[in-house]
Amino acid sequence: MRATRFHLNTLKEAPADAEVVSQKLMLRAGMIRKVAAGIYDYMPLGLRSIRKIEAIVREELNRAGALEIVMPLMQPAELWQETGRWDKMGTEMLRLRDRHERDFALQPTSEEVVTDIARQELKSYRQLPKNFYQIQTKFRDERRPRFGVMRGREFIMKDGYSFDRDAEAAGKSYDAMFAAYRNIFDRIGLHYRAVAADTGAIGGDRSHEFQVIADTGEDAIVYCPDSEFAANIELAEALPLLPARAAANAPLTQTATPGRETCRDVAGFLGVPLTSTVKSLVLASDETDAAGHITATTIWLLLLRGDHELNETKVGKIDGLKAGFRFATEAEIIAHFGSKPGYLGPVAPIKPVRIVADRTVINMADFICGANLEDFHYTGVNWGRDLPEPEIVADIRNVVVGDPSPDGKGTLAIDRGIEVGHVFYLGDKYSRAMNATFLDIDGKPRFFEMGCYGIGLTRILGAAIEQNNDERGIIWPSAIAPFEAVICAVGWGKSEAVRAEATRLYETLLAAGVDVILDDRDERPGVMFADWELIGVPHRVTVGERGLKDGVIEYQARRHGGQVKLDPATAAKHVITLVKTGTA
Repeated sequence: MRATRFHLNTLKEAPADAEVVSQKLMLRAGMIRKVAAGIYDYMPLGLRSIRKIEAIVREELNRAGALEIVMPLMQPAELWQETGRWDKMGTEMLRLRDRHERDFALQPTSEEVVTDIARQELKSYRQLPKNFYQIQTKFRDERRPRFGVMRGREFIMKDGYSFDRDAEAAGKSYDAMFAAYRNIFDRIGLHYRAVAADTGAIGGDRSHEFQVIADTGEDAIVYCPDSEFAANIELAEALPLLPARAAANAPLTQTATPGRETCRDVAGFLGVPLTSTVKSLVLASDETDAAGHITATTIWLLLLRGDHELNETKVGKIDGLKAGFRFATEAEIIAHFGSKPGYLGPVAPIKPVRIVADRTVINMADFICGANLEDFHYTGVNWGRDLPEPEIVADIRNVVVGDPSPDGKGTLAIDRGIEVGHVFYLGDKYSRAMNATFLDIDGKPRFFEMGCYGIGLTRILGAAIEQNNDERGIIWPSAIAPFEAVICAVGWGKSEAVRAEATRLYETLLAAGVDVILDDRDERPGVMFADWELIGVPHRVTVGERGLKDGVIEYQARRHGGQVKLDPATAAKHVITLVKTGTA
């Protein structure tokens, strides 16, 4: 490819509404063009990188035995209604009607459609296992699209689905996809972690996220530097920080704490450690009738140590809260505790509430909590003496740096991560809902055991840039760079020698399979270099008349910098070796 025949449109400054580094650099490099909030054109440079990601994904999935299909972007409501997700997916799923007033969804994911394929196409255990995947445009109507391609409304995603006879076979399919995903992200050249994760709205009971480590990541990734433990913070188990409960030493005392509503303010006012306080959070769970009217409400009091934060995902796994919960209203709080928020505690509420204590709180003694009276807290509170043992003890907090690792092999650290892939074991969640069965070896119908596997291809672009950039621009991993090498022909329009040598080098690299572009734009060297450093091409070769007179061609790696002078006779071989070995 020659630059004069390509489309290059770089900018010195990013648009004012660009938020994160990847968004700014992709816009400046001319890789994407904003059409509407969360919706982008992918220009030639950006599309070249996407196609390289797609190629790696296809190679690894095909090698693992997956079969590519394409499912429709427009999906009929009837399939989603079978699983109940037509109403549960919420406003992120864009619903629309055709000219016949039939309801459709603009594809956010494809569990229902692929399960419909299976129930019609896969009749016997002899046809299993099967693993179908597609690389297709998705649409999710994000409330606030942001961060460029990392949280857009329209995006390109690979989603795959496995179908097996039983749980054991489904586990093997899951493991095969897990290994394929590792190969994909290793080949792309990203620094990532595969972490245990919550299954969320898709369902299932085994799940891993593939998180690209970056300071701008939205997710907190918990891991142990001394072991293989890694998990999303939503799932990471928080062990109790006190081995046992100490004996009570202090009397229960109602203590004035005027205007101090937070645990931190109370601790500061009383001159005690924050870790001696207990915070109270009030939730409500509603029971409804068939018409959706609330018939009963249960009030819950959740207790955490003052320096800890609530983990709502863990709370949602507690019996009685699994069906859903909300934070209680101020009126509900006053009715049950007699005080406004900020002074609440578990000692003698006015009305019965269900109490859930975190694992660390249950071992606390002589602690401080709200007195259910404005401007007052209790000090010297002890379980068994001043209030009954809690009804439920559970892990309901987020882990923090320095917590013991759940595997007993060290302490925990936390990084930020960008989720680029996710694998789920779904079981029969969808096959049972859609009555998708096959005839097993005994001649009886069985529900398919399913897995679900996704990769955000366009999100990978943003994540790779967030992880690989400097003040000059993008630093692409070689495997997904729009071009592997660029030849900058300085003085193209003036020097026959430059044109001849640059063309010879270009054709030699091209013949060797190097994805190379020849910059024949006849621009000033500074303009050329700034453009290609912004775009992030891993290898740059400069051919100039002055250098040729001295018998040299200059080479520079984008990642490490530093110019190397090469003999024109061996320059091509040098560059080919660097490209093929992935050295940059």
